Amino acid sequence: MSMYTAKGTIDGQPGIETYLPLVRRAAAKMIGRLPANVEMDDLVQAGMIGLMDAMQRYEQGHGAQFETFAMQRVRGAMLDELRGTDWVPRSVRKSQRDIAGAVHALEHQLHRAPTDSEIATQLAVPLQDYHDMLTDVRSAQLVYTDDYEASGDDTHYLDRHLPVDERTDPAAQLADRRFRESLVAAIGDLPEREQYVMSMYYEHDMNLKEIAAVLGVTESRVCQLHSQSVARLRARVKNW
Repeated sequence: MSMYTAKGTIDGQPGIETYLPLVRRAAAKMIGRLPANVEMDDLVQAGMIGLMDAMQRYEQGHGAQFETFAMQRVRGAMLDELRGTDWVPRSVRKSQRDIAGAVHALEHQLHRAPTDSEIATQLAVPLQDYHDMLTDVRSAQLVYTDDYEASGDDTHYLDRHLPVDERTDPAAQLADRRFRESLVAAIGDLPEREQYVMSMYYEHDMNLKEIAAVLGVTESRVCQLHSQSVARLRARVKNW
């Protein structure tokens, strides 16, 4: 049964223009973490594709409010735009892989979260060079559950989100639950200061300057702690 009225809007839902501010807000939040070469308009246009996809696919009573459902797809479409334009330099991607690999190896060896100096030693670089690497990779580290996928999988967001009915698909339900449980456990295993950084940044939407003031460190140190946290999480959930 069609979800659209004669005016082309979802039954019981406002038109697309109602959600434009949300798309722009999502783009503004995302672009604040990206290099200067990423264009705001490109993210907004990608977000609009995700929004229109959401308006076509949303079913009343499927368990999520439309706004929540739509913003998941808006963010996913923006992430696909970033992947498609290869906005992260190869050197940064290599550093990201190297750091995650070093953390993964050390955790198996030490059975605990390795320190900055231990990771630097594993990478065979001076501590300051490791800190510089953490600063460089920050722009490549957008943390959304949508962003975890098998290595080399270039499937487009809209293809990855074909309407599988998770209410009747036990495999999809189990995989989603296990991944989320794995990610929550990995966050809980972060060193305490890094847990604070992740909580303030993602849950409380604080910027680096605000977090630095709370922790009594520099903004660059907060940036490094954030990047190191993401490297630890990537190492923990790499099998997903």
